Amino acid sequence: MSVSKRLKMNPLTRGCDAGESGILNERILLLVFESVKWDLHALCAMASVNRKLRAIAKRLLWRELCVYRAPRMLVALTNGAPNAPFGDSWQALAKLMFYCCGCESTQNFNVSQPSPGHFVKTSRFSKTSGRSFLSKKCQGDLLFVSDPCEHPTRDNEDDLGIYRGVFRGFMKSRTRACLIRRQVELEKRVRCTYCGFRVWSMTSAGLVPKSAARRLGSREGGLEYFVCLNGHLYGTCWLVPLSSDEDNGVVAGDCSHDDDCGGDYDNRTVAEGSSSSMVEEFAEQWTTN
Repeated sequence: MSVSKRLKMNPLTRGCDAGESGILNERILLLVFESVKWDLHALCAMASVNRKLRAIAKRLLWRELCVYRAPRMLVALTNGAPNAPFGDSWQALAKLMFYCCGCESTQNFNVSQPSPGHFVKTSRFSKTSGRSFLSKKCQGDLLFVSDPCEHPTRDNEDDLGIYRGVFRGFMKSRTRACLIRRQVELEKRVRCTYCGFRVWSMTSAGLVPKSAARRLGSREGGLEYFVCLNGHLYGTCWLVPLSSDEDNGVVAGDCSHDDDCGGDYDNRTVAEGSSSSMVEEFAEQWTTN
C-alpha cells in the first residue's frame, strides 16, 4: 500500500495537503499543543502560517483548546457532549474566552476615546454572575459571564469595565424568545466581535436587570451590553472606584460571601507569553476567515 493511500485512511488527515501545511498527521499537532498546555499564542501563531493550518485549527484545535482550558464550563454549555458542534464555531468561543473586545462609543454608552481589544492574561467566567444579567422571566437560561476587564481612563474618575459571556442553547433560550416577542430590532451598525453576526442591545430592549450593575460594581444605568444571534454577550460599564475602607474589607458586589466562591467558578484561563504583531493581527481576523 502506498503512503498516499495510508494517509487517506486516517480520518484526521483528510483534506490536508501535506505539501502546503507540512503536517502528515494531525495527531502530531495534538501532541505538540498538549505538551505546551495549549498555549494560546502558539496556537494563534500556527494558525497564521497558511490557510491549511488555519483550517485544521478551526476544525479541531480550537475545540481542544476550549475543552482543555475550561472543562467544567464546556460540560455545562454542551450538556456533557464537548465533542459535539458548538453554536456557530468553536473558534468564536475560543476568542470570547481569551480576548477582550475593547470598546467604542455606542448609542447608549459614550467613551472619550476607543479602548483597543487585547488578549487577556486571566479570565474567570461564572454562571452565578450570568444569572445577574437575566431578567426574572429569563432565569431558566444558563449564561456564563466574565469578570470585567478593567481599563483605566484619563478624564473620568471611573475605570472602564469590559465583560463578555455566552449562553447555552441560545436558540431555545427564554432570552431570545423574549426579544422576539417584544419585536426588538437588531442593531443596524453593530456586529458581534466574536462571530460577526448581528446583535440586540439589551439596554435598548429594556432587559438589563438592576442586579447586573451590582454584580459588576457599576452604577445603575452606567452599563450596556449586547447579545448576538449566536448567544455571545459582551458589554461595557463604568466601574465605581473603591474607597480606602473598601479596599481592606468586603465591598458591595464582592464575592467573599458569594456562592461562586469555594471553587464554583467554571473557568479560569491563563494565556501566557508576549504577543507578537503577527498574533495580534491574527486576533483581529480570528472569526472572519
